[in-house]
Order: sequence, then structure tokens, then C-alpha cells
Amino acid sequence: MIETDDQHATKARYIMIGGFLGAGKTTSIAKMAQLLSDQGLKVGLITNDQGNELVDTAMLRSRGFPTEEISGGCFCCRFNSLVDAAAKLNDATRPDVFIAEPVGSCTDLVATVTYPLRRMYGEDFKIAPLSVVVDPVRAARVFGLNEGGRFSEKVRYIYKKQLEEADVIVINKCDILEECDIAMLGNCLNEHYPNARIFEVSAREEKGLNNWFAHLWDAEQEARVAMDVDYEVYAEGEALLGWLNCTVQLSSKTEFDANKALRALCKSMQSRLAGQDAEIAHLKMTFSPDGGLGDIAVVNLVRNDYVAELSQELDDTVKSGQLIINMRAEAEPDTLSEAVTQGLAALQERFPGLTARIEHTEHFRPGKPEPTHRIADPAA
Repeated sequence: MIETDDQHATKARYIMIGGFLGAGKTTSIAKMAQLLSDQGLKVGLITNDQGNELVDTAMLRSRGFPTEEISGGCFCCRFNSLVDAAAKLNDATRPDVFIAEPVGSCTDLVATVTYPLRRMYGEDFKIAPLSVVVDPVRAARVFGLNEGGRFSEKVRYIYKKQLEEADVIVINKCDILEECDIAMLGNCLNEHYPNARIFEVSAREEKGLNNWFAHLWDAEQEARVAMDVDYEVYAEGEALLGWLNCTVQLSSKTEFDANKALRALCKSMQSRLAGQDAEIAHLKMTFSPDGGLGDIAVVNLVRNDYVAELSQELDDTVKSGQLIINMRAEAEPDTLSEAVTQGLAALQERFPGLTARIEHTEHFRPGKPEPTHRIADPAA
């Protein structure tokens, strides 16, 4: 349980949960939002992406949470949009707490987001410590503890900078590794980042969440000089990542199993990307049936050698609906686009009578980050 009091009620609490692509940020945010809502608190969520049509937004809204989406750049570059999003949520529901999920390839959030919020809007918000969520398998590979697919050096630069600025490091998905492996990773992270508090959780299985969430509710971010960031290396690292967002209308002459279709499409694209030596950071899709009551299917793939998971499933077969695809990988954007078009073609062959019509697609590399504000020393 999270204990509330009158002092907390005087200001809305601002909680930012970051972490690299595929770490499980959205699942964690949904669990926290549900816990707070169950205790009678009003929650407003803010999602963020370099492009448009974000799976995370669709998933969170499907669970009934008021959610604003900031597209076209990360929070640091769209700071005014972040403030506007909070104002829209405030006008609609007056949240007791805002939970913001930054782009998974973004870093330097303390200097460019939380310190400016503190300085300019300190009367409105109580700023919680910055959490950075990690996938333990990916983290173990980044730090050389295990073998497996790794990103290139400049992408790893972003990954490690995210951890360097974290007030809280959350080792997520602890259910997928042995305790000794989690302990080894925890020791490694503690050695590299001794100032961060470390929590071990499984958002999916709801283990270890209460202590982390209670800390975010009770603690306030401590002011200290922000880390140094080489924005040239940061920009070059982001530019190595291909980005794809796509919406597709699926329709069939007869009813089909959308859960099976998502799994098949994900496996097909995964196979094609592996053949192109693309290192998948995160591939996620939602399917929303036409005329449905808000239920959606959600599938996630977070590594090349990972089996796609359906975190939400539909109970019944369907005839049509909208598919949203978000894919991030260290690869050429055209490679991602080809994987989608070829995967959709294979899907139509596997499900006779099914038609896949692309309504919107964009594939690109993120541009150089240009923060609206940067406050390195909050005491200056």
C-alpha cells in the first residue's frame, strides 16, 4: 500500500520512468497506475515517441487511463509539449500524480526535463526520483556478463548514460533468470552506479513492485550536478537506430484469430530481420477490433533470440480491426519497412481471405537531440 497524506495532496506528484527500449517501462507504468487508482488517486499518463501512432498509448488507454501522447521528439526536445500535456490532463481530471514515459533511446532527462520542471513549475509538481528500468538479459550482455546480441558502442553509450543519471535502477523481469544471475547483475550495476538505489522486480508477475512504487511516492528527487553528456556521440548513437511506426487495417471474409495472426506476423518479421543482421531493440504491436469494447491484443518482442509474448489477448475471433506496429532496431530504416511489407504478405498467405492494407507508415532515424532547456546545476 502507498500511504497518502495532506502534504502529498498539495501538489501533483511527477514520476518519470525511463529505460532503454524493451525494458518493460509501459508494463510497469500500467501496474503503478492501477495501484494508485485502486487507492482512490487520480492518475494521468504521458507517453512519448519520435514518431506517431504509438502502441504504448493505445495499450494504456485500453486500460482506462487518461493518457496524452507527445510525438515528433523526446521530452527534452518537446518540453513545452510536455507541460501542455500535463495541463490537458489537469483540465480533464486534475490528477494527483502524473507518470511520464520518455522515449527509450533518450537520456540526460534530469538536466533537460526534471530540473527545468522543478525550476519553472515547482509550485505545481513534487518531483519523484528518476527511475530507469532494465531488461536483465540485455543489461548482462551490455556489461559483458553474458554472450548474445549486442548493440554497437555508440548505442551502448546511450544505454549506460541512462543508468548513470538514474536515482533508481529497476532490474525488471527477474522471473526470467536465476537468482544468482540477478545477483551478479545487481552487483555489477551497484559497482558502476553506487549512488543509485536498486530494486529487483517482475512487473509482469507483480513481484517486488510495492517497495519501488512506495519509494517513488514518498521520496523527492535530490538536487545534484547533472552528468556530462557528449551530444555528438549521443546523436550518432540514436542515428544508428532505425525507427518504424505503421498502422494497418486487417479485414477478412471470415473470422480469424487475431492472437495467432499477431504471433505469426511477429515471428515472420523477426526471421527476416535476423537474416539482415538487424539487432532488435523492441517490436510491439496492438490489434484493436472494429466495433469492439476497448479490448485489444498486444504482442512484444525485445531481442532477436526472444520468443514473442502476448501480454493482452482477445477472447473471441474477429473479422476486422486496426493493427499498430512499432519497431526499433539497430538497422537501416528501409530494412524495417521491408520486413513489415514482406511479413504482411506472408500473413495474408497464411490466413486465406485476410487483407492487410497499410494506412500509415513512417520509417526513419531519429534526429540530433536539441533540448529546449538544460540545467546542469540546479543550485546555480
